[in-house]
Amino acid sequence: MPRVPYQREQRNSPAPEPEREPEMGRPQARPLPPEAPRESGPEPEQQSWERPQPQQALPHYDHRTLKSLLGAWALAACSRDESLAVEVHLTDCATCAEEALRLRDAVGLLHQEESLDLDPLLRARVLEGCLGRRPARIPVPEWAGPYDAEAARLDALLRDLGDTYWKAPVALQWHENGPVSTEFTVAQVIAHLTAVDGLVARSLGLPAPGTEPVSEGPRTGHGMGMGVGMGLAARARMRRARGEAEFPLPPSERTAAHWAAYGKLPGATLRSLWREQSHNLVRTVSFAGGGAAGLDVDYGHFQLALQDAFLDRAFECWIHASDIADAVDYPYDPPAPRNLNRMIDLAARMLPSALADRRRAGLATSPSRLVAAGTRGRSLLLEVEGSGGGRWYLPLDSPGAVASEDEMVAHVAMDGVEFCQLAAGHIEPERIAIGQDGDRDAIRDVLFAAASLSRL
Repeated sequence: MPRVPYQREQRNSPAPEPEREPEMGRPQARPLPPEAPRESGPEPEQQSWERPQPQQALPHYDHRTLKSLLGAWALAACSRDESLAVEVHLTDCATCAEEALRLRDAVGLLHQEESLDLDPLLRARVLEGCLGRRPARIPVPEWAGPYDAEAARLDALLRDLGDTYWKAPVALQWHENGPVSTEFTVAQVIAHLTAVDGLVARSLGLPAPGTEPVSEGPRTGHGMGMGVGMGLAARARMRRARGEAEFPLPPSERTAAHWAAYGKLPGATLRSLWREQSHNLVRTVSFAGGGAAGLDVDYGHFQLALQDAFLDRAFECWIHASDIADAVDYPYDPPAPRNLNRMIDLAARMLPSALADRRRAGLATSPSRLVAAGTRGRSLLLEVEGSGGGRWYLPLDSPGAVASEDEMVAHVAMDGVEFCQLAAGHIEPERIAIGQDGDRDAIRDVLFAAASLSRL
């Protein structure tokens, strides 16, 4: 008969003690004579050494009922009487005992499902603990940290998904005087990130991913600063002067050219090229130090300082990672609050120029005043709530005007993640949930200017 799992001992059936051999020289106790019949009268008080009364009999269950209780018994969901009845039955029924063993082993395989998505703060906590014990000899610049973190999170997502999702459709959305939505594959999204990240690599003089790097000469840990930053710019000019193959600069055209050149590569190879380039970007600016922050990154129709370009790439890493996660029904959290705050700050600083571009194109509705650069003009208070939020005063009349509380004509408040979704073109300006007060036309112009920051 198979063993009975987790069988409990009968409370009122103690195991018999083994007989002991009589010790030499010690008299043995004689058995007591039989108890004489008691005379009628009051019952004497029970002594502590008297035998306890037998336990109440268990309720009767037939075989069919006990067999139906085996699943609940294996999950420890039976009542006390039911559990005792089942365990007593298992000592007599071999069929039920075998079934109980299988059910009890199956219970061990049941566990609560856990998300494979990493805590967005896990990387920061691990790095903080490591650097607290041994500071990095060449630390990553603070302004490059968000890109480093978001690239690592996206890479972890791609590793979790595996190689079966590269052709899964992903809906990308942006705003071009109206909402635009187009489906691409996961592989095309990663190739798009590689193409636009290449603009930052181009400004640093780095080769295209998968090619041999340009010789940089010996690196030292001291005296790098501005000298290395100037060396990066010279190296970028040297690469262009040698006539190396270049994709177009505008992100949409550059993406199309990259798809045409690398579109037949497997998804895993595209991921390796993107990750290799992201590592090279972080490594290069870490060796360059603070001198590289002021370099310009040319996006074709506009330019960004290198430190702002890294924030832009971090923002797009997060947004497109969320697009991929939504397409495959995978959980994905927003960035860490301090990284999210930097991304929101970049969008807020870009809003005055975006608003001015819409005015020149005749798309703004609120009237403007001619304000000289450096003087105070009408302002809007943008209040972003939630983790990573803050308050920004935005000039409404000219990007060069000084915004202040005294000249505030409108106030708008919204959630931080929703503001980022608006800046990514994922939410239409008319449908975003906001709190607003003051000039409604100015608020509308700012919301549409935020949506116009989006692009493919």
